[in-house]
Amino acid sequence: MTIWTVERLGRKGDGVAISGDARALAPLTLPGEQIEGEAAEGRIAAPRILAPSDQRVRPACQHYRACGGCSLMHGSEDFVKGWKVGVVEQALRAQGLAAPIAGVHVSPPRSRRRAVLSGRRTKKGALLGFHARASDVIVDIADCHILRPAIQDALPLLRRIVVAGASRSAEVSLVVVDTPAGLDVTATGGKPMEPALFQTLAALADEGDLARLTWDGQSITRRPPAIPFGRAQVVPPAGGFLQATQEGEAALVGAVRDITRGAGRVLDLFSGCGTFTLPLAEGAEVHAVEGLTAPLQALDRAARMASLKRITTETRDLARRPLLPDELKYHAIVIDPPRAGAEAQAREIANSGVETLAWVSCDPVTFARDARILAERKLDIVRLYVVDQFRWSPHVETVAEIRRN
Repeated sequence: MTIWTVERLGRKGDGVAISGDARALAPLTLPGEQIEGEAAEGRIAAPRILAPSDQRVRPACQHYRACGGCSLMHGSEDFVKGWKVGVVEQALRAQGLAAPIAGVHVSPPRSRRRAVLSGRRTKKGALLGFHARASDVIVDIADCHILRPAIQDALPLLRRIVVAGASRSAEVSLVVVDTPAGLDVTATGGKPMEPALFQTLAALADEGDLARLTWDGQSITRRPPAIPFGRAQVVPPAGGFLQATQEGEAALVGAVRDITRGAGRVLDLFSGCGTFTLPLAEGAEVHAVEGLTAPLQALDRAARMASLKRITTETRDLARRPLLPDELKYHAIVIDPPRAGAEAQAREIANSGVETLAWVSCDPVTFARDARILAERKLDIVRLYVVDQFRWSPHVETVAEIRRN
């Protein structure tokens, strides 16, 4: 067996192990550890720990070694927090940038209110859970340390939904959201809806007291699964985007409110259903721009119900048609792009006269790329907040205050 030393963690949380001139990725390891194992295609599938790090802890979850939902539960909380901050700082350094860290939020265990589960029908019932690491095999979960109790308690019911509607040859995806009105479940990849299946699913939704069950686009709604955004109540499209934890959303919104404080006219780009638009509209005029129609319709309905009359909306593909400098005449801009970032929009913002930006990102590398574009035109990062909603995973989010120098 080859002896390796773990040099650091890669961006996805795997250890980067070295042995002589050889390098390989080793899952479930920590920097400084000495491990044993054989590499195949650049990966040590089952490393054996010879000399553990003093930052290693015993994972609390019984499924941890097999399940791919978490990859950092073997590291102490302080280590994981520091590593995620380091990931952000390293991405900025690669672009010649730096920023003071103003705060770090880590969502608590069992706080995930939105989860995407995979299900497959079997001879004896159903598998329901997350995929194994680097595999399409579903790990059946009994107790998950990231899910809210309401989702955890509903796992037996969700398995019965998979049994009722999944074929033996295909996997079903279930987007499950815990809302104040009850669970909102969106299933895709199941059998075609027929009267008998509709009756079965409706009975299961009633038995489980689900707020809404949507099956490949067809909705079985018992009551609107409304979610508070500020004082507004939003009923998002089935399966639509929502911040993963309520605590993480509060950290993001709080940072954005602070950065845009005093701005009378705010532009919210990639607005979705109004995570930032609706709270900000309680004190400012906000124009929300989003590439999909359904989220903006949900935002508009919520704004009318909450009597927030200072909101305008626009459907626009910002990757292909970014707002131009003469359309960016606002006191502040909030932008929350997808993982690919917003390179085209960053270039237009850089050429505009905007003074203040609150830039929310779910990918440090694409954020750093876009921030460099802004920095070339004297729009500098003043402070940066790190938000970890995806506890024990390699994902990390940031909110940057950017001002024109």
